[in-house]
Amino acid sequence: MAGHSKWANIQHRKGRQDAARSKLFSKLAKEITVAAKMGDPDPDKNPRLRLAVKEARGQSVPKDVIERAIKKSQGGDAETYDEIRYEGYGPGGVAVIVEAMTDNRNRTASTVRSTFSKCGGNLGETGSVAFMFDRKGQILYPASAGDEDAIMEAAIDAGAEDCESSEDGHVILTADTDLNEVSTALEATLGESESTKLVWRPQTTTELDLEGMQKLMKLIDTLEDDDDIQRVTANFEASDAVLEQL
Repeated sequence: MAGHSKWANIQHRKGRQDAARSKLFSKLAKEITVAAKMGDPDPDKNPRLRLAVKEARGQSVPKDVIERAIKKSQGGDAETYDEIRYEGYGPGGVAVIVEAMTDNRNRTASTVRSTFSKCGGNLGETGSVAFMFDRKGQILYPASAGDEDAIMEAAIDAGAEDCESSEDGHVILTADTDLNEVSTALEATLGESESTKLVWRPQTTTELDLEGMQKLMKLIDTLEDDDDIQRVTANFEASDAVLEQL
C-alpha cells in the first residue's frame, strides 16, 4: 500500500496550500454543526464534536469559525443534514466510498450517480464495497514529533492498534470506537495532532497505471468539489513512478 499511502500524504500536504481551502473549512464546519446538533454543544461532553473540533484545528480552521459552527447548531433555523454513504466502482475496478451530508437526498444521489457514470465508474448498492475496507481511527503527527520508536511506544501506551512511520510523518491507527480516548492520551504526551478522524482503510488494493490514475483522480476531484460530499475514499495502488508523473 506504499503508493496509496504516499498519495494520501501528497493530498495532505497539497490541502494546506490549495486554493479550495474555504471549501474544506466549510465542510469541516458542517461536521461540527451536525455533531453539536446531535449531542451536547460542549466538546468535553460530546466525543464526536470533540473529534470534529480537533480535526478542524489540525486543518487550521480559525477559532471564530469553529465557535460559529457550534452556535449555529443551537439556532432554531439550523439546517438538518442527512448523513449518507454511497458505494461503487471507479475506473479500473477501484472500490470507492463516498460520504455525504446533505439537506436534499435526491439532489445528492443524482449528482453522485451522474459523476460516477461520466467518469467511467458505476454506483452500486450500499454495502457493495464497504466489506473491502476496515473502519479505523487515524491520527497524524509530523515527523518532527519524534522518532519511529518513540512514537510507536507512545501509541501503544495510549491504546492504539498500530503506527506507520515514514519521512512524511507518523500515521497512528486505532479501533474506530477508541479514537477519542487514544487521541486524548496522545495529546497529553505528543501535543496536538495534525489530523484526527475516522477513515476507511482498504484491506486490498487495485493497482492503476497512469491513465487509470488520471481517470480516478477526475472522479475523486469532481466528487470532492461538491458541497454535499464530505470525503471520498478509494482502494487504489499506484507505483511511485506513476505518482510522480501525476
